[in-house]
Amino acid sequence: MRKILSVALALVLSFTSAACGGNNSGGSTPDEAETIGNNSTNEQTGIPGEVQEENSQNSTDENESVENTKIKLIFDNEEVIVNLYDNPTSRDFLTMLPITLSFEDYVGNEKISYLPRKLNTDSTPSNSGPSVGEFAYYAPWGNLAIFYNGPVTTSSNGVIVLGEFESGIEELASMSDDFTVTIEKMD
Repeated sequence: MRKILSVALALVLSFTSAACGGNNSGGSTPDEAETIGNNSTNEQTGIPGEVQEENSQNSTDENESVENTKIKLIFDNEEVIVNLYDNPTSRDFLTMLPITLSFEDYVGNEKISYLPRKLNTDSTPSNSGPSVGEFAYYAPWGNLAIFYNGPVTTSSNGVIVLGEFESGIEELASMSDDFTVTIEKMD
């Protein structure tokens, strides 16, 4: 009889303990319920809401022509204008704008800045080599390059020209220290 009472008491204690533990970790608080709800949504789409929105914008923008599209680089109370070329890498770059980047001088011929992510280079035409006055992307390193001084000695392997400066290359060339640039699409 004692064994039966001991087993019954142990079972009651086990059920009580399991029930209390279930309430503590069951997500009954509002914050936990919101997190669980968000996770369910993410599992259904496979993509967090913010990233999904950005990706849907990227796929649309990457298919639209950017012919006659201009961007401006704003730094040190100056504005510089670039005419973009129509290629997949330029279209992908536009999806990142507006963006603020830090540029530095590289080998006395170009100003470079690293992007937060690599750009799409699929189906982008190969380049015969960068020239002074070109705004480019160097795919192996994932950086932008502004070619301001010649002769340009950079290998053309992996350089994708995004556009050409319409004005202001001299102002960029005169920047001797690291400097911050905000890049925006012009209307």
